[in-house]
Amino acid sequence: MRSSLIDRRDFLRAAGIGFAAAMAPSAWAKTLAADAVFATAFVKRDGGFGAAVLSEAGEVLHAIDLPDRGHDVTFDPVSRRSVVFARQPGTFAVVFDHIGHDAPLTIASIPGRHFFGHGVFSPDGALLYATENDFDNAAGVVGVYDARAKFSRIGEFPTYGMGPHELLLLGDGRTIAVANGGIETHPDYGRAELNIATMKPSYVLVDRVSGDLIEKHELPAALHQLSIRHMDTDQTGTVWFGCQYRGPGTDRPALVGRATRGKDLQLLDMPGDVLSGFRNYIGSVAANPSAATVAVSSPEGNSLAVIDAASGRVISTRALVEVCGVAPDGSGFMATTGAGEIIEGSGMARSEPDYVWDNHMLRIEQVR
Repeated sequence: MRSSLIDRRDFLRAAGIGFAAAMAPSAWAKTLAADAVFATAFVKRDGGFGAAVLSEAGEVLHAIDLPDRGHDVTFDPVSRRSVVFARQPGTFAVVFDHIGHDAPLTIASIPGRHFFGHGVFSPDGALLYATENDFDNAAGVVGVYDARAKFSRIGEFPTYGMGPHELLLLGDGRTIAVANGGIETHPDYGRAELNIATMKPSYVLVDRVSGDLIEKHELPAALHQLSIRHMDTDQTGTVWFGCQYRGPGTDRPALVGRATRGKDLQLLDMPGDVLSGFRNYIGSVAANPSAATVAVSSPEGNSLAVIDAASGRVISTRALVEVCGVAPDGSGFMATTGAGEIIEGSGMARSEPDYVWDNHMLRIEQVR
């Protein structure tokens, strides 16, 4: 693993940002008693950004402020802390607990890097891995942070591709799967995509200890504008991925696929009306191992689809305005929308008056 020098001033530059944690005593009790909670980022309707812990009934149990828009959340079951990452090209991540016992801790990206919105902990909770952009070299890296030393950055390794987005730790506890979106960006140009004509997405497996490449899979040349973005693992260990197409809007390429170690990527055939309803954009992927299903959302197409993991068959769809966040809930899925709705696994919907929800949601089992 290659180490990187850290400018401590950059690491601490966000220390002056104030964070507000708001929770009534009754909500504290609900958090501690719940079988599961959900974590997600939000935008305040009256301005500002944050992250929230939700109950299974969609109630806001705890909330913290963020300095800018968040993206995804990862959780460490050892320390019982979560980390919410900035939306790209953001330069912060925030560590927080679910009941407000400890003050949130800000992680600042080092010079020459920014976060891509996703991360994962090692099985023992000692290390945090985050997808990052080495933007001057147009290369993806995974930054490595020591969770037991206030999340100091201790190194990085390559993702063997450009524009890495979501990453997963696979069942062996050592292999990390990375979705390289293939898109070049640079913070000098905001979120502008600089290489659409030549982009080359890939799915890679990397040894998190050595940083060595284990496998790399690319889509066929005709699909080089199909950016692989988000992933989850089903009950068999198969990785499901969702894509966002940067080619002509009239094209209708497959947008959902699955990856099995040692085999080529498999793209899923879907009914034409379901596929066209996604408008070439999958925003989130979540597996429900207990139900052997996978859900994919499209905020661009206002559509949520549930797939049978064994057969790959679409078993249900639902129209929801700006739906994106999705996580397993009972035998179904909880979903959140950019219009402020929270849809329980039972299908019941409620609206939150203060927040609209961001792209992703994480289910966290409460182990007591």
